[in-house]
Amino acid sequence: MNAIDDKHHTLPAAQLATMVQEAHERTLECVADLHDAQLEVPLLEIVNPLRWELGHCAFFYDAFVLRPRRGRPAVMAHAGDLYDSFGVDHDERWHLDLPERRATLDYMARVKDAVLEDLARGTEGPEQTYLHLLALIHSDMHCEAFTYMRQTLGYAAPAFVGRHAAASSAHAGPLAGDVAFAGGRFLLGTSPDAPFVFDNEKWAHPVELAPFRIARAPVTQSEFAAFVDAGGYLARALWSRQGWGWRTRTGLQHPPYWQRAGGGWLRRDFDRMVALEPHAPMVHVSWYEAEAWCRWAGRRLPTEAEWELAASAAGADADVAAGSDVPTLAAKRRYPWGQGEPDDTRANLDAGAAGCVDVAAFAASDSAAGCRQMIGNVWEWTASPFYPYPGFVVDHPYKEYSAPWFGYRKVLRGGSWATRPRFAHNALRNFFPPHRNDVYAGFRTCALAQPPHSAPAQPPHSAPA
Repeated sequence: MNAIDDKHHTLPAAQLATMVQEAHERTLECVADLHDAQLEVPLLEIVNPLRWELGHCAFFYDAFVLRPRRGRPAVMAHAGDLYDSFGVDHDERWHLDLPERRATLDYMARVKDAVLEDLARGTEGPEQTYLHLLALIHSDMHCEAFTYMRQTLGYAAPAFVGRHAAASSAHAGPLAGDVAFAGGRFLLGTSPDAPFVFDNEKWAHPVELAPFRIARAPVTQSEFAAFVDAGGYLARALWSRQGWGWRTRTGLQHPPYWQRAGGGWLRRDFDRMVALEPHAPMVHVSWYEAEAWCRWAGRRLPTEAEWELAASAAGADADVAAGSDVPTLAAKRRYPWGQGEPDDTRANLDAGAAGCVDVAAFAASDSAAGCRQMIGNVWEWTASPFYPYPGFVVDHPYKEYSAPWFGYRKVLRGGSWATRPRFAHNALRNFFPPHRNDVYAGFRTCALAQPPHSAPAQPPHSAPA
């Protein structure tokens, strides 16, 4: 079964058109307040030229939605020579003769109008729906990238950040404690009836898990500050060989956006300095830094299978999905709280809040076992390298989405405060090189060993505070 042959996943053309229009408007908002000089950014590994990024989003719709569907010529001649991310090397993007701002926005509008015109003819089934969702989610990912690129560049937050207050209190405090899982067999990955699936999520397959204990919440800024204040960045024994090489090359002695202020720390949040939020999750941290903190604290990162079990097991003690000889997909939740889609009570997503909230916020987000905020707030690094699942084949319309990156990236799970809601679910695999600390990444941890006579995982109402 390839990515787009499931005939159950068809959305009405009118619904897709509304989604396309909204995604186009959000993409425009990512840069609408920036003056032309701010669009000219320095050549950095972790950013793209902003005009290139805009054009690339439009090109993706043209290449993956319009041309495959109608066999029509490109909306802009030779657009692939400018905006194809696999045809144009990263550093080369600064030397292209890119259209100016007005022409770029005109190209985006012409692509959007052509997509809407195509949709006005009516939907033709799951293939069209899948290609539209692919392009929409691609735009969603780039909107999040625009947001953290603005952080990297010290620009103000986009206008849509913090537009609506979260229903859950942002200042809810810490959330201590672990949840214990008995281990056993678990089905890792996505089922064929999922609304949308990337190639690297296919398909759910059994894995064996040893007993483990995972934190109810991610590591907080105050917990990470204790590591920094203890000299953790200068303690060679806490770092892997590759991590220490990265730290010495960068010269980092604390997280990249932190600054000493008296006896404490300030953190740059876009274009302003703020005090650390002690109970908010650590954010803008690389996999190497997370690994070093774990070694300092006597903890470890979870594997992606452990993370997904903690998020998706439906039984209060997790034995419905683990510990059984024959695991079933029916025993997995799409979201930690169940099957219902994210909303403002369940997850800090879609930039509705102006950044991360305390780790104890959003009690309604709890998984069956009592792990909180496994969707939203911060992406969470796992111990797992990004590899294909068994039986992986390159059958996806976007053939370069996963295969080029296998082996040297690390898997992140969950989504951040800037992630768009249609993108995040329990089985989603994000993947970045281990040195990237510009993205909205944090981490939760596992105990090194299962203590004897430990209690099984408890439901949320009786889990330790």
